[in-house]
Amino acid sequence: MPRHSHQKLSQWFATAICGNDILSSALYVSGIAIIFAGVYAPLVLLLIGGVLYLYKKVYTEVVEALPLNGGAYNCLLNGTWKSIAAVAGVMTLLSYIATAVISAKIGVEYLNIVVVNGSAYVVGIGRSLPILPVTIGVLLFFAVLVIAGVKDSARVALGIFIIHIVTLILFLGVGLYAVLNGHSYFMENFARTGVLTVQKSGLLPMFFLAFSASLLGVSGFESSANFVEEQDKGVFRKTLRNMLIGVAIFNPLIALIVLQSMPYDAIVSAKDFLLADAALAIGGTPLQYLVAIDAFLVLSGAVLTSYIGVSGLLHRMSADNCLPAFFGKKNRRGTFPRIVILFFLLCSSILVVTQGELLSLAGVYTISFLGVMTLFAFGNLVLKDSRADLKRTYRAPVLLVVLAMTATIIGIAGNIKIDPRNFLYFCIYFVPTIAIVLTVIYLDYVLIFLLRITRFLPTLHRSLEQDFRHIIDRHFGVFIHKVSRLQPILDYINRNETGRKITLFHCKNVDGTKNQKAFDAIRNALPHLKKAGFYPHLTIELREIDMPFGPGTIDRVSKLFHMKKNRIFIGSIHREHRFDYSDLGGVRIIFG
Repeated sequence: MPRHSHQKLSQWFATAICGNDILSSALYVSGIAIIFAGVYAPLVLLLIGGVLYLYKKVYTEVVEALPLNGGAYNCLLNGTWKSIAAVAGVMTLLSYIATAVISAKIGVEYLNIVVVNGSAYVVGIGRSLPILPVTIGVLLFFAVLVIAGVKDSARVALGIFIIHIVTLILFLGVGLYAVLNGHSYFMENFARTGVLTVQKSGLLPMFFLAFSASLLGVSGFESSANFVEEQDKGVFRKTLRNMLIGVAIFNPLIALIVLQSMPYDAIVSAKDFLLADAALAIGGTPLQYLVAIDAFLVLSGAVLTSYIGVSGLLHRMSADNCLPAFFGKKNRRGTFPRIVILFFLLCSSILVVTQGELLSLAGVYTISFLGVMTLFAFGNLVLKDSRADLKRTYRAPVLLVVLAMTATIIGIAGNIKIDPRNFLYFCIYFVPTIAIVLTVIYLDYVLIFLLRITRFLPTLHRSLEQDFRHIIDRHFGVFIHKVSRLQPILDYINRNETGRKITLFHCKNVDGTKNQKAFDAIRNALPHLKKAGFYPHLTIELREIDMPFGPGTIDRVSKLFHMKKNRIFIGSIHREHRFDYSDLGGVRIIFG
């Protein structure tokens, strides 16, 4: 493995990866807000910034306490059941698929503005790009880039991010100059807003729909949590801060410039390429070309974010047996080529099947990412209750978490009201995907059923038997310090895992002394459980570890018993522990 492959991402590399996704919203969210709210659009976008402020607190608490890839999936995995976590994982996957396909296609369409106008200027004929093949080419380029290494990908992302920030600042500067020295459409748009208010039955319904639709402007905020393991310590919180600042500053100001520079009807007509048309109005063709090229680059950067985020997510899910382990294999650069190739094929096939008509994916996109953020807030509340003693660097106030969750629930309801097909399209993609994941999670039950119905087909029956033996031979370890935890631990494993071999580990106290009384209580309880008929299918043994619990003990157990660390379960890391959860290598917390 190359020496650079172990390096973690610094603040600006990590910010660029997720920032390209969330700040690509500057290309379209102002238009969405204006269509629904008229001159109140900047206020709506400031309110969206307030939602991000709430979610910054929600994400900081959970991810700094449990700094593993997977975002909402990892949060719920450590606080609830695997099947609930799988719902968040699938919604995140669908969000990334939609992000990659939509961003790649719209980016190419922005580039097409330059190509058509440029070729018309040079040769007198507007030659259009072949949109679908070029879009697939963009998806393929970033697939290859990610397989080459996350650090190399981050350098490209940072270059795109810098160009995007400079372009947005230039747009605002030219826009301000144009507003001060030209005609303003603001009062005309103010009058049009009064008509909008009547059409939408009042100011409050108008704000409700505008707020819901404009929540598209926060998509990408969840991305940083999906590759937190690739970030330096302390970087995650900074990525959230930087994204919040970008969204809170750029989106409302861009909406103000657009409202000053273009009449409402022109804004509606230009909604798909609003920033490019606004740039033409305030700065002429050169600024329009610059914005179009920047749009292509930053939307391509959102494709890159999708690849990196989905790699972290699906690797985590495959390690936890929510997906086949086949996908979790790393290359020598520390990336996951099988996941990347699968993701590329999924995105390309959807693009070809829909022939670029992506209305259905837009609905999936909206419901998925808002659902993921809502589930993350829910997971935060669950962890506060079920893992109350978990060591944290920060605690988000419960009221703020509830407000954040309420905001995104309102957003989901509003987007379904705007277009009921959004929920239908989401279900079309979500239901078969979650069915596949749940089949993998509960594969032992599926195989038991198949074994029963294939008794008269000996060859197939023997093959299924081998598969069944393979999955139930998975070995899990649990660190336990008191007998009251025994039955909840076994309940959890019985409900969530296919493996049936469990080793319980009992460590010395922190001061190096043995807690013989607690060990004897656990040892004596095991025969009673078997005698009472609990867990007859589980093979359980108890081992005493001659050292206190800590990172070194985890390493020793993992090597001695040939046990992957994500199959080692523990209780919460408390404040009195001298180490953090991140020092334990990915073990799972299954009790408080």
